[in-house]
Amino acid sequence: MPTLSFEAPDELSQVYLVGGAVRDKLMGVASKDRDFVVVGESPQRMLQLGFLPVGDDFPVFLHPKTKEEYALARTERKTGKGYRGFAAEANENISLEEDLARRDLTVNSMAMDKYGTIVDIYNGQQDIADKVLKHTTSAFEEDPVRVLRLARFYARFGPEWRIHESTKQLMQDMYQKGELSHLVAERVWKETERALMEPYPHLFFETLIDFEIFPEIANMRGVEQPVQHHPEGDVFVHTMLVLQRAANLKFDLPTRFAALTHDFGKPVAFETFGKLHGHEQMGIQVIETFCERLKVPKKLAELAKLTSDNHTRCHKIRELKPKTLHAFLVDNMNALKNEQRFVQFLDACMCDSQGRGPTMVDKAYPQADIAKSYLSALKKVDAKQVVKHAIAQGKQGKQISEALRVAEINAIREHQLQFDSH
Repeated sequence: MPTLSFEAPDELSQVYLVGGAVRDKLMGVASKDRDFVVVGESPQRMLQLGFLPVGDDFPVFLHPKTKEEYALARTERKTGKGYRGFAAEANENISLEEDLARRDLTVNSMAMDKYGTIVDIYNGQQDIADKVLKHTTSAFEEDPVRVLRLARFYARFGPEWRIHESTKQLMQDMYQKGELSHLVAERVWKETERALMEPYPHLFFETLIDFEIFPEIANMRGVEQPVQHHPEGDVFVHTMLVLQRAANLKFDLPTRFAALTHDFGKPVAFETFGKLHGHEQMGIQVIETFCERLKVPKKLAELAKLTSDNHTRCHKIRELKPKTLHAFLVDNMNALKNEQRFVQFLDACMCDSQGRGPTMVDKAYPQADIAKSYLSALKKVDAKQVVKHAIAQGKQGKQISEALRVAEINAIREHQLQFDSH
């Protein structure tokens, strides 16, 4: 058990460590940040003590030396829709109990004084022991972002945890009342981005699938796949396994996002043609719509679209002719100029191949090494020498570009012959 105490400023009589820092201490895990609540003080008094004010909506101060955040105990009153529809009040008369009552989950609604004494009005310690995520009070339903946060905590803690039935019902009520429709794109993406990097990101999307936040993902349910290639089930089941594989291998955010979105075109293809043929290219527009709506960074969107467009080509790399390989590696993926993105793409393709149930998860994916070896062969082409030789032959403009293309295709062909001979 970690040490349950902390150093408190001498000039403040009622200081409490609160929220995630207390939860993490009790769970024995490292906490990145520490947040403190100060009871019985006014903003004027904090300024007199040298604390530095930050935040526009309610009084939060930075300690003059440690720069850690100290917030005055506060209450919140619902004034409108969405997460911005609040009026906060902070003064020396607001109690710690009132402050804790407005927090989202019981496991986040505990406080600890400098002696290590836990204030746990809502049984957060018991919920940690029982591995249950439960809302603190009915104030939960006043802020739709809390639904996203709960799903993210589920993605962090894992499938051994569960969401309390009363909290599930409260979330459903919020959806039925239209409260979740007031979520703004920036907050949805912020929580999604963080959830993608948690140990169990699939739990985030499984929790939120019925709330019309991610229709592109919800549309995957019930879209069947050929059993011989996908014994695990429909497109949604497959996508969650692919995403979880990327998390298990601790791949970075762009790779995980590409894993999530690589089959966005399958529901569209199935609805249009009654089969999945062409889903790779049809997914590009779906990804663009998703990324524009949630304001996803361009770098992630580009890798996601490239992965959707090219992942089947990567799976079949051993069947591709030299000209097709060149178009794939150079024209489509631009692998020579953006090798890091190409490696992320290959990692996402591997997750796609291995995200098909327990019998496939450890199956080798030699296509990635083959693709890298072709890239190595392309790197050995002396582009400057090829261009110089073309100019010496009197070639100009597009003729020079074509000469380089032919040289690269020949390098691929020679490398392919080496593969075939082994």
